[in-house]
Order: sequence, then structure tokens, then C-alpha cells
Amino acid sequence: MTVVGIDDTDSRERGMCTTYVATQVAQRLRTAESATVSSVLLVRLNPAVEYKTRGNAALAIHTDCDPGRAFALARDRLETLAETGDERTNPGLVVADATPEDAPVPDDVCRFSQAAIRDHLEIADAVDLLERRGYRSWHAGDGRGRIGALAAIGAWSALEEWTYEYISYREPDRWGTPREVDHESVFAAADAGYPAVWDTVDRGEDEAVCVPHTPGPILHGIRGDDPDAVRSVAADIESEPVAESRLFVTNQGTDAHLQRGSIGTVEDGRAYRLEGRVASEPETRRGGHVFVDLESPTDAADDGAPARERLPCAAFEPTKRFRDRVRALRVGDRVTACGEVSRGTLKLEKFAVRDLVSSERVTPTCTDCGRTMESAGRDQGYRCRDCGTQAAEKATRRLERDLEPGWYEVPPCARRHIAKPLVRGGFDAPTHPER
Repeated sequence: MTVVGIDDTDSRERGMCTTYVATQVAQRLRTAESATVSSVLLVRLNPAVEYKTRGNAALAIHTDCDPGRAFALARDRLETLAETGDERTNPGLVVADATPEDAPVPDDVCRFSQAAIRDHLEIADAVDLLERRGYRSWHAGDGRGRIGALAAIGAWSALEEWTYEYISYREPDRWGTPREVDHESVFAAADAGYPAVWDTVDRGEDEAVCVPHTPGPILHGIRGDDPDAVRSVAADIESEPVAESRLFVTNQGTDAHLQRGSIGTVEDGRAYRLEGRVASEPETRRGGHVFVDLESPTDAADDGAPARERLPCAAFEPTKRFRDRVRALRVGDRVTACGEVSRGTLKLEKFAVRDLVSSERVTPTCTDCGRTMESAGRDQGYRCRDCGTQAAEKATRRLERDLEPGWYEVPPCARRHIAKPLVRGGFDAPTHPER
């Protein structure tokens, strides 16, 4: 058996899509080589790397085609379809001659896949591993796509959780033109498929999230936990003609990019799950972005690492109504925060409220007249100017909170492909899913 890994064939300006290239390779394997394609993996890599296009996806095709024939056919498709006219497009192809069903993927290839999803890798890292394993490879430009292509080879063994996406493609002569998709039918199909099918629409923003706005070949992509359910939702959408479709097995919606960390040790370009306490009042800044600081919880272990006193967190304007959840936080709330660190700021994807501040200390009121007391002087408590009544210290007032314990998330229109929607379940606290 053979695994064909592909990456970096698309362009932000010119279009194309690596899922489409993989679909074309899979079709040629079946028609030209009479080969069986058992599955096509869509593997989302670290969303924080600077070289990515929008989704940072690499593809792996599992087939019974002879490795040499598969390599020649895939190379031909990449040379024909990859948008190498864009200097930022640097496609890569890797072909391995054993799938996980036949023999375990080597440990170093599994580790490489895991690092590509959570960390940063250099081209030299891929080249060294390719030479060590003797895998066939091809590239154009600087060949950065070999990183993703090799990561896709090891993904099946490196990852445990998988979901599905059913992608429908446009007729080629329509690429670059406005998509004709009936808005109401998308929402009706999304309602029928939910919750097994998720992130199809954003009801709060009245947006068909499954329909892209880029000039590439995708008409719509339906994501979910069940392959039959995603096919069914796609079939119920009224649109322009569908040229072809493909079911992908994917790590989308799994939070595979998150690693556990501590506030004092985070690094830019990685995504984390962090425990902390709110250390500042949420602040809405120019552009509608909301910022709040987290500090390490008092019982957190230092582990000998240099501590960062605070970590700024941000809910940017595109996260829409999620910002109201962040604005509702108060100093002292204990939370778990998830997101990517960029320029020393955590870009929030979701957070869990663990413990809410339920009261605050306020200047006492007079029990006789109800007026607010005044300070009687340093360390002398408070007194009412009119009645003369006194209080030794501040009073405690119960707070009414707009948040409840549990998980909150960005809406579907702002969700990263790899981020796990709350509706999928498996979280360690109550959830408040966005639809």
C-alpha cells in the first residue's frame, strides 16, 4: 500500500485548493491506474505559522497503487495544477510505500506530524527525515510544501480523533465568479443536520459559513461527526451545478493544535490551553477589539521557569458576540483560556469559567438614612456625615453576573478549522455552544 502526501498548491490571490488537487490525484489513480483509494485525509497543521494560506491544510491519499506509478501521476497533477506563479506557493509531494494498515508509521514520522500541528518546523527538518526514510519526494520553489506533505504521511498514526468534511467543487469555468448558492436552503439543511453536522452556518450573523469567498474551486464544504450526515446536508443545498465531490477524513474540529502550558512559559506561534485568573478589567479598544489580562493562578507551580507576570488576551472584532462574553469577566475570575499566542498576546478561541467572583467590597451605607458613608480617616473605618453612624470596614455586596460556569466559544463565522466546537461534546464542564 502507498500514501501520497501533498501540500502548498494554492494561492491567496490566484485561488486553487490543495483538497481539489488531492481529489484530482485520487481520481487519476482510480481511472488511469485502476487503483483503489481507501481514504483521503485532510490534515490541518499549526494555524499560527506565517507561511500558511487560510486553512494550512495538507492532504494524504491512501491507495494500493504502486508507489512509483503513484509518484509519477501525482507529480504530473501538481505540476499542472499548483499555482506556482505565486512566489509564496511552494508545493511539495511525498510518497511512502507503506500505510498504517500494513505496518506502523515510524515513530520519527509520527513525531514530525505532531510537531507540524503544534509547533514550527524548517524545510531542513523535512529534508533530513525524507533522506533518512528514503521516501520519494518532489517540490517546486523552495519546497516548503514538503513539510506538510510529510506531516500528512504520518497523520493517521499520529492522531487519534477524526471528523469528516464533504466538499463539493464548482465547474472550472465558474471559478473566480460569484457562487450561486441558495441561502435559505443552506440554513434549512444545517438545521436538519445539527448537531451531528456543525459550523455549516452562523445563525447570529446570518452567514453561510460553509460557502467560501475565495476564488478557488470549492462550492461548499460540510463538516461533521458522521459521513452520511455530511453527505445528506450537502445534497439538500440548492446551488449551481456541482462538478464533483469528495469525502475527507480530517482532524478539523478536534483542538489537535492545543498544547498544555503555563502563562509564564508560552511562546509565539503556538496554541495553548492555559489556567489563569483574570487580572484586569476587560477593555474595548479601537476597532472593537476586547483585551483582558490573565495571571497565573496562585496555586500554579513555577517549575523553575521564568515567570511572566501577566498574559494579555484578546477577543478581536471578527469574533463578534464572543466579545460580550469576555467583557463580562471580572478581576479574580478563574478561567481556562485556549488560543494562539501571537506577539505576546493570546488570541482567544474559547474559554471556560471555573470560578466566578460573586461579591465585591464597597463603601457601606448608613443603616438610618441609607446614604453612602464617608471615610472617617486612615484606619478609622467609615461614618455617616448626617447621622453619625459608623462602620468599621467596607461592606460586602453580592454581584449579579452575566456568565455561568462552563465553556464559551467564538461563533462559527470566526472559528478556526481545527478548533473544536462545543457542540461536539467531551468537555470538562457545562458548555454554551454558539450556532
